[in-house]
Formats: sequence, structure tokens, C-alpha cells
Amino acid sequence: MSAPVIICGSIAFDSIMVFEGQFQEHILPEQVHKLSVSFLVPTMRKEFGGCAGNIAYNLKLLGGQPIPVATVGQDGLDYQTRLKDLGIDTRWVKVASESYTAQCFITTDLSDNQITAFHPGAMALSAANDLRDAPGEWAIVAPDAKDAMFAHAERLHARGVPFIFDLGQAMPLFDGEDLTRMLKMARALTVNDYEASVVVQRTGRSLAELSQSLDAVVVTHGEEGATVIVKGVETTVAPVAAAQVVDPTGCGDAHRAGLLFGLISGWNWVDACSLGNLMGSIKIAERGPQNHAPSREDIAGQLKAAYGLSLPEAAIAG
Repeated sequence: MSAPVIICGSIAFDSIMVFEGQFQEHILPEQVHKLSVSFLVPTMRKEFGGCAGNIAYNLKLLGGQPIPVATVGQDGLDYQTRLKDLGIDTRWVKVASESYTAQCFITTDLSDNQITAFHPGAMALSAANDLRDAPGEWAIVAPDAKDAMFAHAERLHARGVPFIFDLGQAMPLFDGEDLTRMLKMARALTVNDYEASVVVQRTGRSLAELSQSLDAVVVTHGEEGATVIVKGVETTVAPVAAAQVVDPTGCGDAHRAGLLFGLISGWNWVDACSLGNLMGSIKIAERGPQNHAPSREDIAGQLKAAYGLSLPEAAIAG
């Protein structure tokens, strides 16, 4: 039976709108200093998102026990209800009644250019969400408000709960000193290839050097798979071809869920990363971060076919 996993990070709503034209046809470069434009967006969808929500969703698909630690606002009841309906423990999803849930508003044109506005809302209050009594044998500190990421890391470190530091979208918030401070508490680092280059530049240390003081460094490369570095030794983990490429939103979170499920099942880092690769390939075939819904049997079959691995027993049957 798999153990609970503490998942620290954001919970957010993503409002995604499509402008059926080209931004460049309506934005005049010589007038950008007094920009005033309006776009008709006849199609819009609102998605459940945020790193903690996405990782918890994928971990639950695998049969794990996610314990999300996040803060929502006065409009977060629907999200809490969704998590509860999925059988996810929401005791550490706190409500800040004076705020709105974090929200991302994305407008995309027909050339896939994007204009994005992000309102942090209740996420800015996440540091006050005390996880000291949350159960978990592993944890992840995923993108959130910067002070919350440090607060959660310090609490986990004080408890002796091993955690993965997932830099992700929080990358602009962390300078070299911040990264060094966080990595002294973390047991592992997960980044994509671009984030990896930023970490190297800001810390002045190679990934191989950083891995010496960690259990592992995991670098994802999209359709090219991933790399696992353990004590300076680098292993390439082959990708799983997606049935179709529809939307990469949330693929990194799906990968983290697979990685965590492997770890709590006692797997080594390479096998756990293999499951992460598979979960990312399943997610990318569906639009939105939480609309894919494979059965455990389907995941198990794909995992066996791709890597020859058997999916461990679920936390809760069915």
C-alpha cells in the first residue's frame, strides 16, 4: 500500500480564451507606448489548475494518497469539492475568505502567441498554511509564493520528511543564493532543460556537482525523455511516444506525480522517472491539465509495454 505524499504548491483556475485572429494585426509597434486594444474571444474554457492541484490529480490516477497543501480563496469551493469527489484529502487546503483563488487569464491567437495575466490571490497567503501535522513519507515543494515555498521547505526539513524541489514557474523568483538555500534542505531537484541551464548559471555549479549533495537531479526534455543524475552519474530515460500532441499544459506536473509514486513504491530514480515520462505522455494527449482520465489498468499496460515495469499496488483499490 502506498504512503501519503505531501504536495505543496499552488491551486489555481486557468481561464483560456482564443482570439480568432493575429495579435500582430492589431498591435502597432510605433504606438505600443500608448497601447489600448480589445480582442473578441468567442471561445473560452475554465480549467482546474495550479501545480499542487495538478500533481494531486495525477497521483490519485496512479492510486496514490496525495495530501495537497495549498490556499484557495472565497471562490475555491468548486475546486475543494472536485478534490473531495476524487477522494483526495483536503484538510490542508485552506480557505482565505478575503481573497480570490489564484487565477491565470490566457488569451491565445491563431499563431499560438499568448497574452497572460496572473492574479496570485490566496496563493500570496500560503506561507501561513502550517503542514507540520500533515502525513507524508515524501513531499514536493512545487511553484507557489516564494515565502510559502521556503516556509514549507523549512517545516518539512525540520520534520525530516524528504522532499523534491520543483522550481518550475517560480524560476524568476529565485536567485543563486535562494537556490543554494533551498537545495541544502531538499533531497532532489526537478527541472526542465531550460530551468536546468538557469540553475547552473545562477548557482555557478554544474548539475553533476549539485547532484553530489542530493539524492538525484531530474531533468525533463519534453518529447526527448528525461535525464537522471545521481552522484554525478547521468542516465538517459527514453521517452514514451504520445498518442497525439494536443496541449503541454500540466505535463511537468504529471511527470512529478509519476516520479513521486515511484519513489513511495520503493523504486530507484530511473524507474520512477520512467513512470513520470509515461504520465507526461498521457497528459499531453488531452487539452487542459486535469482532463485526462486513464484507468490504472490502462496506465499499467502502457508502463509494461514501454519499460517492462509493473505498476505498484494502489493505496485504495479501484
